[in-house]
Formats: sequence, structure tokens, C-alpha cells
Amino acid sequence: MCADTPDYKDTLFLPETDFPMRAGLPAREPAWLERWARIGIYDRLREKEGRAPFTLHDGPPYANGHLHIGHALNKILKDFIVRSQQMMGRDARYVPGWDCHGLPIEWKIEEQYRAKGLDKDKVDVVDFRQECRRFAEGWVDVQREEFKRLGVTGNWADPYLTMDFHAEAVIAEEFMKFLMNGCLYQGSKPVMWSPVEKTALAEAEVEYHDHQSHTIWVKFPIVSGASEALDGAQVVIWTTTPWTIPQNRAVCFGPEIGYGLYEVTATPEECWAKVGDRFILADALAESVLGSARLTSEMWTRVADVSADALGALTLAHPFRGIEGGNGEWDYDVPMLPGDHVTDDAGTGFVHTAPSHGDDDYQIGLKFNLPMTYNVLEDGSCRPDLPLFAGAVIIRPDGKEGDANRRVIDTLVEVGALIARGRLKHSYPHSWRSKAPLIYRNTPQWFAAIDHTLDDGMGTYGDTIRARALASIDQLVKWTPQSGRNRIHSMIESRPDWVLSRQRAWGVPLTCFVKTGAKPTDPDFLLKDPAVNARITAAFEAEGADAWYAPGAKERFLGNDYNAEDYTQVFDVLDVWFDSGSTHAFVLRDRADGTEDGIADLYLEGTDQHRGWFHSSMLQACGTLGRAPYRGVLTHGFTLDEKGNKMSKSLGNTIVPEEVVKQYGADILRLWVAQTDYTNDQRIGPEILKGVADSYRRLRNTMRFMLGNLAGFSEAERVAPAEMPELERWVLHRLAELDEKVRAGYDAYDFQGVFQALFNFCTVDLSAFYFDIRKDALYCDAADSATRRASRTVLDLLFQRLTTWLAPILVFTMEDVWLSRFPGDEGSVHLQDIPDTPADWRDEALAAKWAGIRQVRRVVTAALEIQRQDKVIGASLEAAPVVHVRDAEVLKALKSVDFADICITSAVQLSGDPRPQEAFRLPDVDGVGVVFEKAEGEKCGRCWKILPDVGQHAHPQTCGRCSAALG
Repeated sequence: MCADTPDYKDTLFLPETDFPMRAGLPAREPAWLERWARIGIYDRLREKEGRAPFTLHDGPPYANGHLHIGHALNKILKDFIVRSQQMMGRDARYVPGWDCHGLPIEWKIEEQYRAKGLDKDKVDVVDFRQECRRFAEGWVDVQREEFKRLGVTGNWADPYLTMDFHAEAVIAEEFMKFLMNGCLYQGSKPVMWSPVEKTALAEAEVEYHDHQSHTIWVKFPIVSGASEALDGAQVVIWTTTPWTIPQNRAVCFGPEIGYGLYEVTATPEECWAKVGDRFILADALAESVLGSARLTSEMWTRVADVSADALGALTLAHPFRGIEGGNGEWDYDVPMLPGDHVTDDAGTGFVHTAPSHGDDDYQIGLKFNLPMTYNVLEDGSCRPDLPLFAGAVIIRPDGKEGDANRRVIDTLVEVGALIARGRLKHSYPHSWRSKAPLIYRNTPQWFAAIDHTLDDGMGTYGDTIRARALASIDQLVKWTPQSGRNRIHSMIESRPDWVLSRQRAWGVPLTCFVKTGAKPTDPDFLLKDPAVNARITAAFEAEGADAWYAPGAKERFLGNDYNAEDYTQVFDVLDVWFDSGSTHAFVLRDRADGTEDGIADLYLEGTDQHRGWFHSSMLQACGTLGRAPYRGVLTHGFTLDEKGNKMSKSLGNTIVPEEVVKQYGADILRLWVAQTDYTNDQRIGPEILKGVADSYRRLRNTMRFMLGNLAGFSEAERVAPAEMPELERWVLHRLAELDEKVRAGYDAYDFQGVFQALFNFCTVDLSAFYFDIRKDALYCDAADSATRRASRTVLDLLFQRLTTWLAPILVFTMEDVWLSRFPGDEGSVHLQDIPDTPADWRDEALAAKWAGIRQVRRVVTAALEIQRQDKVIGASLEAAPVVHVRDAEVLKALKSVDFADICITSAVQLSGDPRPQEAFRLPDVDGVGVVFEKAEGEKCGRCWKILPDVGQHAHPQTCGRCSAALG
């Protein structure tokens, strides 16, 4: 610009906004949280009348530690749903909750006792429970603030806690429904048992880790039933749990498996097998078994086939039969029994069967009336009067292996019962709390019979818990993703009865009484009296579950109708999964902000909850409600590090939500969630978060442009869509398309799809196209120009939609955007609904026309970029390209608009002539060529276009448009 050219900068309508370019989220977000609490956003939304309810029922996190990234993912996803449903016109309620009972908390208190040298068992149980309650209360407060910091909305002032008195009363009441409907029974069967924690565990409390086990190959001598051909033969079993050998009661074979008799003909030195030994083995496994015994193929021979009938006729002796010091403990016959669970994939083709220590074994025991053994105590040690192995420990209190395996193996060696031993690394069950290995242990426990026929008047979906659950899965529940249906269906279909009891102190007790001296099979074993149940419920409602442990509790609850000495009070506590499985009753059914029918619209948790909360809620509700307590289930995967590895403190690859919030702000963490495919495992790490922050900056710039160019906008400026230029009507068309996509995406919980569509729209359609084009009109046109007014009208419509579309995801940023335009003490974007978008904004013909225009523009832009890189021009306004277009319809479309403005050039010449050889072209845009020409004329000192008429108007160095705008 020449030195004597006037400075017209102050005459331009440049953007004006206080919305900062730098977000400063970590410092600014807490103020918005305080503001929302002060103006009561959540409660004000509940006041909106006439809305259909939508209830996402919160799966309770456990109150015992700071949040991890999985918590953040879960709660943010829930918040996306609650907020988006609310803004689409529903009354979206969200009551956060906490799981407060159970072993993890009890374990922490026990650790504190041990550190002080105290014995937990000598402390009054109510005092101990009170300490557990205080511990849980402390962590509820901590986690509540951490969840709120993530921008999660909800009824934080009145959450639900499974340890609230009403909750404990309802949990007991729900349990007593199982008592009354006949599902409850006491059985002695093997359950997953933690010797470290001294309690039974549910499947959902078990995780699998690599573990090195002993492997042994043990000979069982035949004592009767053998044909002459099998004289002196021995059946060989293989096991990875040597400690179970003293509990053996049978050996199983597979009726469909091929077996043979194998004779040892030679042996190497130091071999337990002897020449002449005759072993019965599965043919498919014989070579590997004998190889484990250090016998090569030249050292043995197959003598004969052994049929299933021949095996079924055999009776074996226990390896310890007649052992010195055994006191006759093992001097019993060991039958050979057929078992469908026996395979020839591994082992020997025979399965050592101890009914007290495995489910398959137990089922065989039931079928063939095998005796149960009670050799293993609650701490995983052998009973003190068990010959040879008294006090042997399977798992020590520190979770390490005890001496039981070694003692059993040494004894087997002494009696000559082994042919081989070894070690095997394999996946093995561990407690997810103590991380210690588990065992199967036969112990009296309380079970819910899921195949018991119920006569409760709720048989619409079946007469058993299992039938109702399977019917609910297929008929009543929508699964997202659909694969979740198959997973839980197979689990429910094959699961055993539910183990309800735990041998702990912190929880809701099994509120029942048994007839003293009666057997579990006796008809009057369990006391079933509605009046007793009612007294228990009332006491728990007033005093909590501690009432069960108070002095005189038995007499109080039994009342005058029963002699207290005739009944035994049960002191086991309920599986905590029964607690959380019952939440539908004391949250959805009983709370004012629950649901009319006690059913939630949605449960949302990680995929592990198919065997956890989804599962226990399904079973519990099918027993007491007759159906699943939810209409929809949504599952998400687990969070891994950037390389796809599981997060571990030892690896140093954990991402803590609090640290992300401190560095970037909660909106960046929320944006990460929105950008992930949560249905699969997702990754997070420093580099990924940097990418998320970059996306956020680009989006923020879009919002800032809108705000800056809406300064001073009034209704008087508004232009009706019919009066707008085509470019503005094209934007309206895109808004109509997006409105449909956003609503459908939010309804389908496709947050990745919603955000990607909006992000692409903001960065590609708006920032790189529409805003780029309309800057000239917005900055340089007269205030009352039709184009400028139409553009500002569109910006207003964009603002109303983008802020509400994005508010469920970027809760803090969209509030910042909203208040930057509409400041005020009581306003908030989160009090708005997504505005309706008129269907007649859609114009497919216009959209197709502008798709062609944008294709040609791409070629022009690419051609000019080469000239810019070659320093021929500095800006596109220095160009006046010649554009050759073969397609007559496209050429017509280009001539119907100001294509120079669209290309941000000072001029453009359109031609239908064939493309010259030197014309620039793009391979993917056929029939378009661009010949570069420089713009002719002078540069306007105000709009910077180079035009022939510059300098010919009232205002120096201006074009006609700018001179007129100056007046």
C-alpha cells in the first residue's frame, strides 16, 4: 500500500469478542462448576414439565480409592448420554451411586489392624462395621469431587449408597423374597474360595493370571473287575493340583475316547516306571505321557485295546491305600466312572475326581452319590486330624504357595505312585482384590437356585430365574454393541446356581434363621414368616444392617411366636453383587427421581460387567421383579496405553485422570472419549492427548470466529432463508443434514460419529470454506448489505446449533462460548434444548450444485497454491485465473454465482473451451483446467482486491463496493 493511501482498517467490521484464543481450561473450569452449583442447573432442568423421562441407572463404582482412567471413560460416556438426551427434549435423570460393602473395604481395615498388631476377630463386629462405614464415606466424598471435576452432571447432593439404611433394608427385603419364593437353599458344594481372604468369591470377583503349577502323573492300581488281560494294570491320572489327591473319590474316563494297555519294556536310569509296568492310557496321549516318564518309543509297547465297558467294570485303589500312618483314611474303593467332561486333549485321558474341589467333580459326585470330603479349612490348611497331611497349607496368608503340594508329592513318591512330575505355567484363577491364587473348596454356602420353579404371579417371561433372564435378553433388552447379547446369553445359559453367602463382616447379612439341628433338606429347615421379615426390614430401615448384630437381635426379630433357642441366626453376609444387583429396587423403584415401573432405560458399564453388574442385576430382578431391570445395555472396552499395552503402575504407563485435567483440562479428556470407539479397547497417552488438544484448538477457533463476527447482531438484521444467497442456503442445508445425523447419533450413543461429523463440518465446511469465503463480505460490506446480513443470520443459526450439539461433549467450552455471547447470572447453554431445524432447509438439488462448485474450486485453489509457493503471488487476491470447464451444467452453475468470491480471487474468467495443454488440473477432478493469470488493476486499500475501478470513486484507493460502504 502506498504511503499516501488512507488507512481504512478502522472502517472494517473486524471480529470483536472477549472469547480468548487460549482456553486456559485447567484454571477456568472450576469456576464454571461453582457457577452451575450456585444456579442449580440440575434441579432447574428437572422443573421442565411435560417431558418423557429417560433414566440411565448408574452402576456403582467401589468406594475405596482415587479414580483411574476407566472410571473417567465410564462416567464421561454416561454424561454424554444424560446431557444429550436432556437437550433432545427428555427429562434425563442421573442419580450417581456407590458400592460400599464388601471385602476390599474390609480388607483395608484389616490391614490397619494388622499394622497396629490388633486381631480383627477380637473386635466387636459392630465397631468393626462402623470403621468400614467411615472408610467408605471418606472415599465417596473424594470420588464425588473427582467425578464432578470431570464435568459430570447429576444429583450429586443426593446420590445412592448401598450402605444407606434404606438401601440395606431393601437389600435384605429383596433377599427375603428369595427366601420366601423357595429359591434360597443351603448346599455343600465346591465354590471358588480365597484362603487369604477366607471367603467364597463370585465369578465376577475372579481374574486370571499366569501361574506355575505342579504337574503329576499318578498310578491308581486296579483291585477288582479286571479281565485277565488287564491283570496288574494301573490307571494313570494327571493333575495340576496335587493337594487334591487326598480328597480323591473316583477316576473318570471318556466313553468315546480310544484307550489302550501299554507295557514298559525297558527304562533309563533314575526312572520311576519299571520294566513290566502296565498302564492304561488314552491312545492320543500315551506317547506324551510315557515321554514325561522319560520313556522313549523303544521302551514301551501297546499291548491291547481297552474298551469303555472294560473301564467301567474296574475298581481302583487310592494311591494311599494301606499307607503307614494313614489310619485307614484312604482304605476305600475308587470307582471308574464315565464322564462327558473327559477329553484326550491333555493329560492321560483319565480325570482324578475330588467332588469337594471342582465343579465337574461335584456334578459327577451328585450323579453317582460319591461322598464329600471336608479336609480343607477356611484358611486353606488341611484339618488338624487328617493323617499325614495335618496342617498342610495350600496357600499361605501372603498369597504364596504353602507346603501342601510338596507334602502330597513327597508322599506319592514314597509309596511309588508317581511315574512323572513337572511344572506347568498356565492361566489360573486369582482374587481380584488380594491377587492371591484361589482354590475350589467344598463348604456349606447359601445359594439361589436359578432353575427353581417360581409360583409368584410374575411368569410372563418364564417360571425360573434362568428362563426369565434368557427371555429378557432376547425380548426386552437392546444390546449395544449387539455382541453383548451373545456374551451374556451364553453365561446365563450355562451358569450354576448363584452363591449368595460370604464369610465376612462388612455387608448386608443373610437375614434368615434355620431350625437348630435340622438338615438343609428338611422342610422346616428355613423359617419363612412374613411377620419376622417385616420386623427385620423395619429395624434395618431405622438402624441399618447393624441391627442384625445387636445384643438380643434374634429374640427381637423372632418375637413372641418362636423360641429363640429353637433357631440359629445366620451371620454370613450377602455377596456384594446382590447389593448392586438390588439397586433397581431402592433407586429406580423407591426414589422420587426413579422410574414409574422400576425399569431403567439404560445400564452402561465395561464389558467385564456381562459377568458382573449386568449379570447380577438380571438374576436378582428376575427373581423379584420377573424380568430384567433395564431396557438397554451399553458396554465399553478397556483403556490401554498408546502402544496397546495394559496399564500398570510397574510399567509406569498409567494415565491418571487428575493429571490430565491439571495439564489440559477436563474438556480435553472428554474430547478424547468422544473421539474413541469406546465399544472396543481404546488407547490413551501423551502423544494421543496432544492430538486431541490440537483438534480442540481447531474447533475453538471456529467458535471464536463465529463469536467475533456476531458482535452486535440483532433481530433487525435477520434475513429469511428464502432471501439468502445460495451459499447461505447451502449452509442451512448442511445444518438440516447435521441435525438429523446428530440426533440419530446421540440416540444410538455414537459419540464418535457425532463428533467426527461436527468436527469435519467446522473445520472443512466452515473454517476452510464458508468462513474463508465470507470474511470479505463480513469485514468489508456495508452494514446493511444483503450478503453481510444473510451471513450474520447464518452465523447466529450456526451458533445456536453448534453450541447445543457440542454441549454434551465439551461442557465447559460450550458454556464459555454461550456466556461470551449471552452473559448473565442465570443463563447457561446447559439449560437449552437443541433447537428444531426446519425440514425445508434441506435442498438436495442445491447441495448437488454446490458439490460441483466446490470440486472446481479445489482445482483453482491447488493451482494458486503452486503460484504462491513459487513466489509468483503472495495472496490469492492477486490472481484472476481462467477456468476451463468441460461439463456444461457445472459451467452454468459457476456462472450463476460470484465464482471469484468463492475462490477468493479478484476476478475469474470461466470458459467452456477445451483445456490448454499448460492448464493445471487435478487427477480426481475430470474436465477442469486452470490457467493462471494475474489480476489487472490496482489494489483496493480497504478490501485488498485488485480491480480495474480502484481509484475512480469518492474515497481514494477504493473499489466501488468499498467506497459505497464508506458513504
